[in-house]
Formats: sequence, structure tokens, C-alpha cells
Amino acid sequence: MSESQSTSRDALRGARRIVIKIGSALLTNDGRGLDAEAIGGWVDQIASLHARGVEVVLVSSGAVAEGMVRLGWASRPSAVYELQAAAAVGQSGLSQCYEGHFARHGLRSAQVLLTHDDLSDRKRYLNARSALRTLVALRVVPVVNENDTVVTDEIRFGDNDTLGALVANLLEADALILLTDQEGLFDADPRHDPAARLIDEGRADDPALAAVAGDGGALGRGGMATKVRAARLAARSGALTVIASGRQEAVLTRLAEGEALGTLLMPDHAPLAARKRWLAGQLQVRGTLVLDAGAVEVLQRHGSSLLPVGVRRTEGVFKRGDMVVCVNEQGERVAKGLVNYGSDEAQRIVGQPSHRIETLLGYMESPELIHRDNLVII
Repeated sequence: MSESQSTSRDALRGARRIVIKIGSALLTNDGRGLDAEAIGGWVDQIASLHARGVEVVLVSSGAVAEGMVRLGWASRPSAVYELQAAAAVGQSGLSQCYEGHFARHGLRSAQVLLTHDDLSDRKRYLNARSALRTLVALRVVPVVNENDTVVTDEIRFGDNDTLGALVANLLEADALILLTDQEGLFDADPRHDPAARLIDEGRADDPALAAVAGDGGALGRGGMATKVRAARLAARSGALTVIASGRQEAVLTRLAEGEALGTLLMPDHAPLAARKRWLAGQLQVRGTLVLDAGAVEVLQRHGSSLLPVGVRRTEGVFKRGDMVVCVNEQGERVAKGLVNYGSDEAQRIVGQPSHRIETLLGYMESPELIHRDNLVII
């Protein structure tokens, strides 16, 4: 291991709060029901981390896959209502399994089901953060999963890699560990290229990583592409990410000791402020503001607020306080934030100096379309 790699791995060894995500293929032994023995092994390692004073939040897949086995389904259904049913049946088994294993160590676990809406609404975001922080302070291990039983969008498009990254943002975790059935991220698909080499270390924001990331398997919804994306999201709060095989012996404790396992993706920048971190993690936007070149430069170089005069046009329907994305005139994403005016009002004031807002609307809520405190560059 080089000196730089040793220093990077030391950062993981010093992590005091870790989010761990375990994928469906691992938890269900490639679809043959919950692998209780393997789950017990990971719980043993988490208990060891707890004994060292490390706070752990677990993001666990497996509910739909376990429900399929309990319902006797050989293949993943495509109908939303069947996926919802499988998630409901499987979540009970998943929780029972974790509860029993943690009890062997005198630890309590707590089921926490989240949706992206819980993390996009500011009030619900703060409530979720308070609940998770309280559980961690009580030495309870939160077991987090997407609430697939009620949220159709997450069943169709979501993945727990992204959820793990958002939880890492939520809790200001030091590290995100993504356990998968692969050794890590390779420079080519190892299933088809025997010369593929494991990427030991990289930068989370390196655009070249997306080119080597692959797709998900039959049970899981997240391949390496979602793991690379999750690493970028986690890096927004300064968290490092490790992608490693959950089938390696004592993988969690070895990683926590600084051993060079899997792929380590380091953040490129210091943590964002709490509100900026929340903004950066939002996945759903309600509209678009198309900016002129001058506005783009002011936002990117000076971190200023967005004024109406720098906006060419609006797209979509949104209300005051909604999340909108800002793009340049070529359609490239520049920033996103919470808008101070609804789309009807915004259309009437775009391109105008702020002093004309009251004349045009009959009132002025704010001289900015988006205040800099509610704006993050992307």
C-alpha cells in the first residue's frame, strides 16, 4: 500500500459514525431466502464496532426479495401492487432476523422506513434526522429501508445505494460502506474481461468512474453506476465511500482497522453547511430556471443569490418554496435551490431588475428568486 493510500485508509479507521448498506443479493443468498447466518456475521461485526464506540446506521435491502421467497415467487414481478405486497411481507422477516441477531449482543435495533419525500420536505428531513440521531445516541442500531409498500416511484426507480448516501448526508456520517457481491469497482466488467483490474482508490467526483460502472443484477436495483452516484452524493457532506464485497471474512472490522479492501472513493471538498447538504441531496425538482451567461458566472464564481434579471425563462409548474434546478442556455445543470416565487409570478418578473418586482406583482416577497442560503452549486 502506498503512503497516500495508507493515509486515506486511516481516515476510515478514524471514522466515528458509519452508514453501512448491504445489498439484496448478499442478504438473500442470491434469491434463496434470507441468509440468516451471513446476516448474523455482519451483525457480529457491527457489534464489534459498537464496542469500539463507533456509531452505526444500517441501510438494508432485501424486503422485496425475502417477500418473493415467502410468497413462493420465482422471479421478480413487474406489477407495482405485487412489488408492494412482496415488500410488506418481506419487511417483517427482515426486521425479525436483525432483531434476533442484535439481541445476542445485548443491542436493540429499530426499523426506520423512509421515502425520498421524507428527505425532500425540510420539516420531515429535520424530524428524520432528530429521530435517527436519538436512536444512535441511545446505542440503538437503526435499520433503514425504503418504504416500498407505499411509494411506487421508489419501487420502480429507487435504490438503497442512493438512500444510504442520503442517510450519510442526513447524519453527517464520516463514511459510507456499500457491501455488494463484487470485490469493488473494476476498470472493466470482470464478468466479461478477465484482465479487469480492481480500482483501489479514486475520487468520488471523478467523471471517468461513470464510464466503468455497470448495471444491477436480477434481484437488486443498483449496480456499480448507482454506487458511484451514491459516492458522489455522500461526498457532498464530506463522507468517504467504500465499495467492497460483503462475502469477505470480517469485512467491516477489517475496513474499520484500515485494511485496503474494495474501492475507496474520497470526497474532493470539505463538508457543506447543513442546509446546503440538504439541498444538494434532493432528487426531485419541480421546475427549471434557464439562466443567462452572466447569472451563471455570478453564481459559480461569487456564490451570490439568483436575481430575476439573470433568468431568461422558467419551465414547469412550481410553488414558492419548491425545489427548482437552474440550467444554462445549453441546458447544462448549474445549481438548484428553493425558489421564492411560484411559476406564475416568476414568469412575470424574469429578466427584470429587482426594484420592479413590486410594480409587476403588487408585492415583493424577496428581491431574489433564490437566496444564496437556499442555493447550492451542482
